[in-house]
Amino acid sequence: MASLLRILKREFDPLTITQLSSSLIFFCLFLIAPIISILSSAFIRYSEFSLYWFSELLGDPEYLSLTPRGGYFFELHGDVMYIWGYDYGIILNSLIVAIVVALACSVIGIIAALIITRYTFPFKNFFKVAILVPMLATPFVNAYVLGRLFSPRAGVINLLLHDILHILPWRVDINGLVGIALAQILSYYPIVYLNIMASMTNIDPSMEEQAENLGARGFRLFRTVTFPLSLPGLAAGATVVFIFSMEDLGAPIGFIGYSANPLAKKVISYQIFSSFMEAVAGGISSETAALAVILLMISLAGFMLVKRYVSLKFYAMLSRGGRWKPRVRKLSIKGLAIVYLFLAFLITLASMPQLGVVVLAFSDWAKENYPTSFTLEYASRLVTDPNVVRAISNSIIYSVAAVIIAVLIGSSAAYVVARSRIPGVEALDLLATMPIAVPGIVIAVGYFLFFSYNFKNTLLDPLVEPMILLILAYSVRRMPFLARSVFAGLQQIHIALEEASLNLGAGKGYTFSRIVVPLLAANLLGGSLLTFVYSMSEVSTSVTLGALREDRGPITFYISQVIYGTAAVGTVSVAASLCVLLMTIQIVSMALSNYILRQRVAFLGV
Repeated sequence: MASLLRILKREFDPLTITQLSSSLIFFCLFLIAPIISILSSAFIRYSEFSLYWFSELLGDPEYLSLTPRGGYFFELHGDVMYIWGYDYGIILNSLIVAIVVALACSVIGIIAALIITRYTFPFKNFFKVAILVPMLATPFVNAYVLGRLFSPRAGVINLLLHDILHILPWRVDINGLVGIALAQILSYYPIVYLNIMASMTNIDPSMEEQAENLGARGFRLFRTVTFPLSLPGLAAGATVVFIFSMEDLGAPIGFIGYSANPLAKKVISYQIFSSFMEAVAGGISSETAALAVILLMISLAGFMLVKRYVSLKFYAMLSRGGRWKPRVRKLSIKGLAIVYLFLAFLITLASMPQLGVVVLAFSDWAKENYPTSFTLEYASRLVTDPNVVRAISNSIIYSVAAVIIAVLIGSSAAYVVARSRIPGVEALDLLATMPIAVPGIVIAVGYFLFFSYNFKNTLLDPLVEPMILLILAYSVRRMPFLARSVFAGLQQIHIALEEASLNLGAGKGYTFSRIVVPLLAANLLGGSLLTFVYSMSEVSTSVTLGALREDRGPITFYISQVIYGTAAVGTVSVAASLCVLLMTIQIVSMALSNYILRQRVAFLGV
């Protein structure tokens, strides 16, 4: 007890108290309390603990059915092959789609990372860049474009493969759950690829060399050495993809906006989104809260199970410190042909949504079956249409404010975790990184329930002023980018520099502001850029909280409204122009971030 008191007395200086208390208050108020509100609404009925809403959901075939209740899967009707998927209920549909997306992204990510990290071939640098094109933000419009490309009567894919080349004997209609899964796979596989590539790059070459000396070659070497050592990256990437798929609203709304496909509505994220359309009149029901709890539990369970599985493995390598040059080998003519075919097919297919968005923004494709002329009409509305200008300015204001909050709270939390020896400080690290495992739509439901009840008719009431909550939601959702960046920077700054300042009489606050912050400038700027760009393209909280007051809606809310309820022909091209703006901001920000940090990092490691 005495030793604990000595530790607390030594560690709790004014700076640490300020940083620790502000971080804990922020996370408790804007992350934990909203989640507790969801749990309370879902589990409390008539002032008593109850599982009534969960039994209602799980007992309703509309939400959970072990036998399909409709849909098409490789079914031929006339000259059209329908590939929509089967309806197993809203909950099971979401799980199936998320698992399929995570598995498909894992397979693609492993193959792509193995090619890029273990082989050398002409134009490799081009492919390394092109393979990341799907990460460019095109919310809602990418799924809309895929719907148009695979339209059975007016789609470019069917025109090319069925009408011109006669490769397909039937026209193909990819829509519904299969369409959602395809859109998500094409968008999310780079997340797994980047994490696996980071793991493979960090593998000690001597491990593979020793295996080869013992007779392991080819696939056996990959199966017994390379793949097991890459599992941490695979687990991190696949888990993030699984969570992103469960919470994704862009693909369902995109396909609904194009074809009104009923099966695209049968996912959890869309059902929760629909409840916000009714929130203005009567609030969010306990049934919706229970659905949000199910989504939260599935996401957290997947995250914790994969983390535990990886932590049980032993991945120690002989070499420590410094970087080594990964082992690469040249490809044979046959191998080169296979690699080029795979990469060309992958990049062509995965880049179609982004290319389609650009074509849609600068052509008459919205009015015609196929683009026939170039136009700047829709792009010009980014600066002439007052509704579009307002959406852009809202996004910029919200994102900048979110970055400021993330810098203050994220850097404080990271510094306390990295430098203090306070018992239980690991909980703060968990709070700073946990938002990556909490679906954004769950946070939106929590914010509505918590703030509309406890702060009714104030500026924190989402029905009065959603702007403040949007800013707070952005900062919470993107906090891991800033916190991880700062923590990585602190690991590279030797504590002796701070101790020298303290020994010369400087206080801890002065040392932090004059020694630590300047040394962290690159990490703070890099993390801030990532936070800004992902806040600008934030979807889940934007389209839910933003729906409560349209004049406060950011870019992604405006895009969702255009795609989801287009009234005038051609307005979807304005949404495409906004996506081009988001892609441009993302490219510039990522280039600056890579230049500032001067290192290649995974999307998010765990």
